[in-house]
Amino acid sequence: MTARPANAHQARLLKLLRDGGPNSRAQLGDQVDLSRSKLAVEVDRLLETGLVVADGLAASRGGRRSHNIRLAPGLRFLGVDIGATSVDVAVTNAELEILEHLNQPMDVREGPVAVFEQVLSMAAKLRASGLAEGFDGAGIGVPGPVRFPEGVPVAPPIMPGWDGFPVREALSQELGCPVMVDNDVNLMAMGEQHAGVARSVGDFLCVKIGTGIGCGIVAGGEVHRGVTGSAGDIGHIQAVPDGNPCACGNRGCLEAHFSGAALARDATAAAEQGRSEELASRLAANGTLTAVDVAAAAAAGDATALDLIREGGNRTGQVIAGLVSFFNPGLVVIGGGVTGLGHTLLAAIRTQVYRQSLPLATGHLPIVLGELGPTAGVIGAARLISDHLFSPAQPTRS
Repeated sequence: MTARPANAHQARLLKLLRDGGPNSRAQLGDQVDLSRSKLAVEVDRLLETGLVVADGLAASRGGRRSHNIRLAPGLRFLGVDIGATSVDVAVTNAELEILEHLNQPMDVREGPVAVFEQVLSMAAKLRASGLAEGFDGAGIGVPGPVRFPEGVPVAPPIMPGWDGFPVREALSQELGCPVMVDNDVNLMAMGEQHAGVARSVGDFLCVKIGTGIGCGIVAGGEVHRGVTGSAGDIGHIQAVPDGNPCACGNRGCLEAHFSGAALARDATAAAEQGRSEELASRLAANGTLTAVDVAAAAAAGDATALDLIREGGNRTGQVIAGLVSFFNPGLVVIGGGVTGLGHTLLAAIRTQVYRQSLPLATGHLPIVLGELGPTAGVIGAARLISDHLFSPAQPTRS
């Protein structure tokens, strides 16, 4: 993909076609503030670039039938969602429909070189499947703060060796296409906004509870990243004064008391101290415990596992309650690997938020689990790069 929209009108048309699928000129005209003649000019120019194509006749609206317009069917975007313990890679079409999706275990602590070797290998498998000869662009999510304009991670607590690594530049060279990089929870929020539970909501919070904890903030339909890209790093808000040490160097952070890693730590302690036969048997069988084990133990009625989930949900809910009082969102979405803990976790979070935030903020506030699961991040990654490519190119400076 070498063409870019020439102006904001063309960019608006491309994004409407991405989000709504094929449409007639008349229907597009209903959604943009353009005269019929100006709309015709912009659509014709987009047709000349090859970014859009004619797609059959539209239904009649009383006059001569016009052609439907759709995004070029050959456009392909690569979505990459790097987590702490696994990586998801998918190829999408221009409407961000997933054509194929791969998931593999991976430890982000192995460093960027090892991780990107795996990502490139997975991308090669997608190309070999015949679904994509190449990629027109790629979006990458990483589980830590990102200096967004440069696509560079900055001092990520759970990603040793990644500080300052030029992710966007390195992968752009390897993949041969434009690349955009963002924090993984921002991409989860964008995925849920595009195709999930937040489709009709302009202002919402998306909280990801996995190995770490983060929050995507969407305001007025746009992700709010903050001045340096660290907005939403709620895992390092203090939840317990003088509490457990955290990987960031502070004590009592939410992430140090409830996250996938913290839950596994507390479950292991409970098993070793004889407080849970169910967790002890799982520890003996597997050698380690994870949030999946805690979820299974809770489903079997284990009181200790249920207490761990409720305690973690209460602490998370206390932090979210502060965010709700400050931001007044229309929706709170809970996602990430720890959501396998299900409605016990959700109920604990809801209880704290509804109890602590004022009724004006919570009277019509849904707090729900995400709809898309592990595909939210890769859809969000594809959305990220398409937002970039479907925006007018910046003029070069002489």
